[in-house]
Amino acid sequence: MTDIRFYHLTHTALERALPELLEKTVERGLRAVVMTGSAERAEALTQSLWTYAPDKFLPHGNAKDGNAELQPVWLTPEDERPNNAEYLFLTDGAVSSKLNDYERVCDLFDGNDPQAVAAARQRWSAAAKEGHKLSYWQQTDKGWIDATPNK
Repeated sequence: MTDIRFYHLTHTALERALPELLEKTVERGLRAVVMTGSAERAEALTQSLWTYAPDKFLPHGNAKDGNAELQPVWLTPEDERPNNAEYLFLTDGAVSSKLNDYERVCDLFDGNDPQAVAAARQRWSAAAKEGHKLSYWQQTDKGWIDATPNK
């Protein structure tokens, strides 16, 4: 089963937290798909990754850029894996029917939005019923802590 990590964003927006997680993925020589809620959101996150830090470069692309198979990070609203990614990052409440195709899935949700939190709880329950290995990562002012219940 897939390792699914739920990231409860409370101190920073997705646009600040996502690059850090993607950097770690690429540093390990792995590929990622970032699934968004819409094509517009995929484009906005793509642009955000160009400007998140003036001294860093994170190779990435989306359908507008093309050449998915060459991109270490692929941003898309589609439930697709065109770059043979090992990691899937779910944003905006996106849901994939292909969780088992990935080594790790990172479900990032806005902890300041009660609807997003409720939806994440539903996704947690569904993933638990499917037998996936689950962990819960809570954002603090000092970084992420593993706050998985009943470890």
